Amino acid sequence: MTSSLQVILDALPMLLKGSLITFKIVVISLPIAFVIGLITGLMNVSSSRILRTIATFYVDIIRGTPLLVQVFFEYFGIPAFFDIRIPAETAGIIAISLNAGAYISEIFRGGIISINKGQMEAARSLGLSKWLTMRLVILPQAIRRMVPAFVNQFIVSIKDTSLLSVIGINELTQRGEIIISANYRAFEIWGVVGIIYFIIIYVLSLLSRVLERRYASQ
Repeated sequence: MTSSLQVILDALPMLLKGSLITFKIVVISLPIAFVIGLITGLMNVSSSRILRTIATFYVDIIRGTPLLVQVFFEYFGIPAFFDIRIPAETAGIIAISLNAGAYISEIFRGGIISINKGQMEAARSLGLSKWLTMRLVILPQAIRRMVPAFVNQFIVSIKDTSLLSVIGINELTQRGEIIISANYRAFEIWGVVGIIYFIIIYVLSLLSRVLERRYASQ
């Protein structure tokens, strides 16, 4: 019988390739999600009822439906309705971006409203526009408070990429399933997959602690 170490060594190159695809999806999705979250978060705290309604509707729809359903909708539903083809990787990136964007939107909203309203009034009294006050006074303070929540959401999104295996994306989890179907060594393969996810997430957690200490010292 092949030893566990040999099974792991044989599987490792394929799993590392899968982790690179996972990393690629995350690197593309999270900046998009950050922008979506920032825009909809600002819409949610704006004085316009229309903008607030749009942002709230988007957030409620995304948070009220499972990510797996969203992935299927983007990969199967939209192409079927519009008679187009969306590559699996593109559908996965869209799903992760929209999903994380909704949660990041709420992080922004919570961070902004946590800042004392008096700071907005003081800045406006000095002649700054509402936009400049938000950009120069409110957001810099709010973002410092939001760093732990951002990192937590990024970690959740990294783990959520494992769901993309259902539409055939050869990310880390899908590669693990393929290897297990060939060698039936589930214990070793899922163990390595778990360790790789842990390393990625642990490094991100360490980064968040560095950022928190840096902001605290400032």
